[in-house]
Amino acid sequence: MGKIVAGVGSSHIPSIGDAYDQNDQSPEWQPCWDGYKPAKAFLKEKGVTHAIVIYNDHGCDFFYDKCPTFALGAADEYPIGDEGWGIRDLPPVKGDLDFSWHLANSLIKESEFDLTVCQEMVMDHGLLVPLPLLFDHDPDWNVKTVPLHINVLQHPLPTPSRIWQLGQALRKAVESYPEDARVAVVGTGGLSHQLNGQRFGHTNEDWDHEFLDKIEDNPKALIDIPHDTWMERGGAESVEMMMWLGMRGALTPEVNKIHRSYYMPMLTGMAVTCLEDKTPAAV
Repeated sequence: MGKIVAGVGSSHIPSIGDAYDQNDQSPEWQPCWDGYKPAKAFLKEKGVTHAIVIYNDHGCDFFYDKCPTFALGAADEYPIGDEGWGIRDLPPVKGDLDFSWHLANSLIKESEFDLTVCQEMVMDHGLLVPLPLLFDHDPDWNVKTVPLHINVLQHPLPTPSRIWQLGQALRKAVESYPEDARVAVVGTGGLSHQLNGQRFGHTNEDWDHEFLDKIEDNPKALIDIPHDTWMERGGAESVEMMMWLGMRGALTPEVNKIHRSYYMPMLTGMAVTCLEDKTPAAV
């Protein structure tokens, strides 16, 4: 049967992907690369076979005219999108059609989530920034990925509470899968940043650390925060931090904290957190 063996939270800043592709090993980037290494090692140790990546598309596949609240990929392969600077030199993201359709049926029929099921999806930096930093991909990916898009761009947005419920529904769906699957749920987005208007460049390290603490120890304290409060504290685009609640909702109420890193070099906080279900102490 399916089992969730890890939860990972990660920023998905596009400049990380550009620096990664150029193999930029300058001192300015080293804290970012070092932050992912323990998480990648843990995922490999846990034998992860599947990754459910919760992200938001940034106009590569969906745009303001048509933006589903929740969209799940159901394909065996997902091509790399061109976001304006060429297609990244990464293999197409490897999917698992049977696993994806099982998730879709469980989420829609059992948990009553109204998903858009996409048999074709093009991947952008929301998914492609963390994926190669967490999993091997040369010559091909060592995991099968299910993309799960959440609309955090075009209002009305889903509430933090609804995203938390989605995480809980994902756990039920994974555990009802009849085949062996060792699953990591990856929540992406943020952290604090604003890329428009009079508050361009706004960041809030105190809020970033408070958010990371709460994701680990008290995630329910985040689910009733209104959208405007997220944006006021962290900047307009930081509302995408809500997507981490989808990852956290898929884990047990208490978790083992494997690793956390945080780095604020420029316009946004870069963070990685790695968690697993809290297991009862041995008697």
